[in-house]
Amino acid sequence: MTTPPFSEKLLDELIGNARTGTDVFGPDGLLHSLQKALLNRMLDAEMTHTLGYARQEDKPENQDNCRNGHYTKTVTTAAGRLPVKVPRDRQGRHEPQIVPKGVRRLPGFDEKVLSLYARGMSLSEIQGHLEDLYQVEVSRELLSTVTDAVLEDVNAWATRPLQSVYPIVYIDALFFNVRQDGRVLRKAAHLVLGVDVNGKRDVLGLWINETEGAKFWLSVLNDLKNRGVDHLIFVCADGLKGLPEAIQAVFPKSTVQLCIVHLLRNAFHYASWKDRKSIAKDLKPVYTANNEAAAKNALNDFKEKWNKKYPNIAQLFERHWVNFIPFLEFPAHLRKTLYTTNAIESLHSQLRKITDNKRIFPHDDAVRKVLYLALKNIQKKWTMPLRDWKLTLAQLQILCPDAFHTQNS
Repeated sequence: MTTPPFSEKLLDELIGNARTGTDVFGPDGLLHSLQKALLNRMLDAEMTHTLGYARQEDKPENQDNCRNGHYTKTVTTAAGRLPVKVPRDRQGRHEPQIVPKGVRRLPGFDEKVLSLYARGMSLSEIQGHLEDLYQVEVSRELLSTVTDAVLEDVNAWATRPLQSVYPIVYIDALFFNVRQDGRVLRKAAHLVLGVDVNGKRDVLGLWINETEGAKFWLSVLNDLKNRGVDHLIFVCADGLKGLPEAIQAVFPKSTVQLCIVHLLRNAFHYASWKDRKSIAKDLKPVYTANNEAAAKNALNDFKEKWNKKYPNIAQLFERHWVNFIPFLEFPAHLRKTLYTTNAIESLHSQLRKITDNKRIFPHDDAVRKVLYLALKNIQKKWTMPLRDWKLTLAQLQILCPDAFHTQNS
């Protein structure tokens, strides 16, 4: 049991001195008054340490400095606003540490604002929350300053060094309405979720852009390479335009897998509602086949039954066949880890809970701030490796042995 930083006797005295019916938690309550008194006492103790003698004591002979009254300022804390008396010395050499000069927000306040912001609250909602809960009137400009300070952390995170090998990478996008040049544009925030050699997940970065294409993906992949990535072994993504070509240009040994779930969703768009259940049943033998030859036979069977009515479905599979079949080389119990972007879609669902109440973001940086803070909270729970990771890794090592040899050397 942790020993409290005060004596039980002190606590008894404090309770005994409190009058019956005294407000404890309010803005003028007992705890607020205690915090103010404690802070002022600590400020005075700092001055005592600077001068070398306490108030009411004689000044040492070799001390040419002395107290010179105080000035009052109000500081914002996580528990509300506190008026404090900051001591001054006659020679102006004293530098307060608890409430430094020019500081009007004590540690804890910024963290509370960022915590609320990371949970999807707008600046106006945070403003109202602080006023209702702590009777603290905080301007939107101050809140914006607090959240903007996160951008430095965002930039450091986005440029941090990465590991040399990621056996599995998932790529997908979230879409947001962002104001730009007087217009509201639909923009995509592309997230790259990597799984390292220990099976641990990590978001390698996020990139916001209006359009996709080989040129955009080339810049993303080169960014990963410049930050230390040498090999992406197995990349699972939706049918993102230009991505397979860009991967082959930057990481030529990578295997690109089209997300089967996305492929099926796109296939169902061509069918009427009444036929979708039957189509789903007839497509299942294609993506659960033992190997590529069996998958091809199953697709031919599907074509014989449905091609006259829905020719676009089989054509969709044939058009993406090269990026559809890689997972078929793996045993059935490992395939689900490889053929679907469910891992990143699960991440997206958590992010949407936070961002869905924001209809329009004022700029790209606002999107980056919210996603970064949300990702920090989400990733705290990523403590365990992926299921059956050792078996999956053993298979991937055979697929690309050079990558792991480079890492171990």
